[in-house]
Amino acid sequence: MRAVDLFAGAGGFSTGAKQAGCTVVWAANHWRAAVDIHAANHPETAHACQDLQQADWRDVPAHDILLASPACQGHTSARGKEKPHHDAQRSTAWAVVSALEYHRPPVAVAENVIEFLNWALFPAWRHAMEALGYSLAPHIIDSADHGVPQHRRRAFIVCSRSKNPLQLRLAPRAHIGADKIINFGSGKWSDIERPGRSAATLARVAAGRARFGERFLMPYYGSGSGLTGRCLSRPLGTVTTVDRWAVVDGPRMRMLTAAENRDAMGFPETYQLPAQHRQAVHMLGNAVCPPVARDVIAAVLETV
Repeated sequence: MRAVDLFAGAGGFSTGAKQAGCTVVWAANHWRAAVDIHAANHPETAHACQDLQQADWRDVPAHDILLASPACQGHTSARGKEKPHHDAQRSTAWAVVSALEYHRPPVAVAENVIEFLNWALFPAWRHAMEALGYSLAPHIIDSADHGVPQHRRRAFIVCSRSKNPLQLRLAPRAHIGADKIINFGSGKWSDIERPGRSAATLARVAAGRARFGERFLMPYYGSGSGLTGRCLSRPLGTVTTVDRWAVVDGPRMRMLTAAENRDAMGFPETYQLPAQHRQAVHMLGNAVCPPVARDVIAAVLETV
């Protein structure tokens, strides 16, 4: 099966597609740094760096399955206050319709945050897809159910040129704890009790110690695990585009390394990342978890 990957980013969809037995023939993203990382990890794939809303789909190779992860920032509640540029981000989903109108592959899979399904224009987007002959089957999937050491709930919309929507049968895999990805011998540690440490951080550390002892995780947020800490035997919470998760080890603490974020997303250990930590975390936080993509695409291939 030949696949193309729109909004390819760090390459999680492409990596999962390859693991499911597909050949990714073309991938595109508007961000040059992301395209370069994707190309480094997928050298056999043709690449384009462009705004996909301006793409000429005649330049894209024929394919059997289209994979797409339009911008999610305009949909997610994590974005904070609504801003004018969120309209532009939400509109990237129409590039999927445009690509499918030209190529009409048998199957497409679109991934986004769950809030995408509540987008004011989602009914119109769905109607446009159906007008092209596609039946849509949204699936809400938690990455932790697919062997990824992270809870990450996302919508995977399976679009098929079939009379009825494809309802996938996805067998759950055993959960993996965050302790499997933490390397206590790496990273830049600092003393918890140091001048300038915020009172909120110290309170989170104290709450975590009371529940879990000397080793645990905590996010830099003030709700949920941000108030209580998180046991290392559980999957990590959602990886975001900025440093979120800190690991506490006795009197010291640090943020997760880029490699640990990579492992929390389910990328192979050999997967190349940007040298700059902030850039690596940003790409990973925007990515699709490869094991989830693998399982979804494999289930699609078994069904069509």
